[in-house]
Amino acid sequence: MIGGAMLRLTETIKAYQANDPAARNGLSILLLYNGLHATISYRIANWFYRHGMIFLARWISQHAKRRTGIEIHPAAKIGRRLVIDHGTGIVIGETAQIGDDCLLYQGVTLGGTGKDRGKRHPTLGNNVMVGSGAKVLGPIRVGDNAKIAANSVVLRDVPDNCTVVGIPGHIVKVNGEKLDQIHTPDPIQLQINELYEKIQALEQQLKEK
Repeated sequence: MIGGAMLRLTETIKAYQANDPAARNGLSILLLYNGLHATISYRIANWFYRHGMIFLARWISQHAKRRTGIEIHPAAKIGRRLVIDHGTGIVIGETAQIGDDCLLYQGVTLGGTGKDRGKRHPTLGNNVMVGSGAKVLGPIRVGDNAKIAANSVVLRDVPDNCTVVGIPGHIVKVNGEKLDQIHTPDPIQLQINELYEKIQALEQQLKEK
């Protein structure tokens, strides 16, 4: 059990190094990164939760929230190598599920809409990136390798290998282009470009008449 926990911790630290250009070395990540501290506290709280010690699990999660600014319900299900970049303001709800190799930026909410019972929070597949301030709400599924742009609000399922931008979130088709929260297309600019193309088409039609 201890050996497995150490292996998961080591691979998570390596994931931080791979995703964060500011990460200098494993020791600094272990000692200084709130996201890692919040994840470690979650793992402990989740163990107590699954073994029926609900109050103790909640106490650990609330203590971690006050210390890190990141709130993860101990009943949430989180896969391996989760990276939380900065992390302040992140909320992960009770029935949320997160796959392996996911990346969450500050201000992300994996929350409910207030209308659902039972499974109320989203499920993220593997290798999902959720940008700063994005809100993913309700019992929806975000597919493997999906990317949610910063400040998007996602209320519907997202297929695998898709990128979502805007409020409400809509899918932007990408043909093999590597995106992150900085280089994800601006939804307003996309709409402007679309209107410009329509104007050009209308002007061409007028010339032909």
